[in-house]
Amino acid sequence: MPKDYSRTSRLSEQIQRELALKIQFEMKDPRLGMVTLNHVKVAKDLGYADIYFTVMGARGETDQEIQAQTVAILNDAAGYLRSELARILTTRITPMLRFHYDESMDRGHHLTGLIRQARDKDKANQASDEQEDV
Repeated sequence: MPKDYSRTSRLSEQIQRELALKIQFEMKDPRLGMVTLNHVKVAKDLGYADIYFTVMGARGETDQEIQAQTVAILNDAAGYLRSELARILTTRITPMLRFHYDESMDRGHHLTGLIRQARDKDKANQASDEQEDV
């Protein structure tokens, strides 16, 4: 029977906490917006850690440009962040860090908008049906 709270999930949470602090307070890149780490998934062999994030943007750029730029900045800094993690973690192996933009928030907003449009359309249809009945 597998454990409810495995080693990789504990390590994922610790990596998420530590990286959030490092990115917020130690990375001085002016192009980097407000980064929020949503989820960290560590491979069972501790070889890789996939870090999913969202970012609040900078001035005058599109969302896709901000996302691409932030992914590039974080992946360029992955070696530095990994070495900082190695000092903190008590594991023999420190996972390689791979940063990915978390699109689930964007998909959720899009689906919410579609549902809202469908409800508004239904309300408009009901109102027009009621007026025809009178």
